[in-house]
Amino acid sequence: MMKTITTDRAPAAVGAYSQGVLTKDTLYVSGQIPFEPVSMTLAGPDIATQTRQALDNILAIVEAAGLKKTDIVRCGIFMTHLADFDVMNQVYADFFGSHRPARAAVEVRGLPKNVQIEIDAIAVKPSP
Repeated sequence: MMKTITTDRAPAAVGAYSQGVLTKDTLYVSGQIPFEPVSMTLAGPDIATQTRQALDNILAIVEAAGLKKTDIVRCGIFMTHLADFDVMNQVYADFFGSHRPARAAVEVRGLPKNVQIEIDAIAVKPSP
């Protein structure tokens, strides 16, 4: 059974998808672009600001599902300029601290709304 997760603390979906879906113990968070939830506008022009906003959006959805940042087990990162990797990586490291989810980062030709980064995630409820 699939439960749809939605929150107004993350941007509304801009297509035919859910912010997140929970199946048993696993939460799948759809790709988050760096839009501010209320205004639905780009958080900022630079990769550091955009990375942080995308991660904040993911965390909002994770928390809406009753999970925590440390329950995130994987992130997929899509960037339009892999030359920005070091900046993105530093923001990512600061965000997660000592928690280190599995991750992939790839360069893509373009992203929705002309953003520089999109991040998706998988989180798992801890065993009782």
